[in-house]
Amino acid sequence: MEAPCNLVCHSAPALSEGEGRSKKSAVDVAKRYYVYILASRSLNLYTGVTNNLKRRVLEHKLGQVEGFTKKYRIERLVYFQEFARAREAIAHEKQIKAWRREKKLALIRAVNPGWVDLAENWYDGKEFRHADPSLRSG
Repeated sequence: MEAPCNLVCHSAPALSEGEGRSKKSAVDVAKRYYVYILASRSLNLYTGVTNNLKRRVLEHKLGQVEGFTKKYRIERLVYFQEFARAREAIAHEKQIKAWRREKKLALIRAVNPGWVDLAENWYDGKEFRHADPSLRSG
């Protein structure tokens, strides 16, 4: 399977607030968009799109996203890809969602064979201080 050219894999450094931005004004800075896949311990998968990956993953980890991901505790980031345009990210999200499960699993294995949580070092723990401990992974 051919990996997308702008693929970000598990060796990528942790994202920080304002990552990748120059010291230009906010008007000059282009937004970034992300397609991401989360997995539960039992390998239930969820594919989503966001313009703030760090915030969105934290919302999933804290159980703040109602529905499928909260019900099945799908909170481990196993894949993400960055896009310069929202339209491209949304199109890729729809493409992945249309894939059969086997193809999604192959994509994840290609870039993250250990199924590690790519966001495991993004947070310092303060974010989880007031969260329900039953929602934490680990």
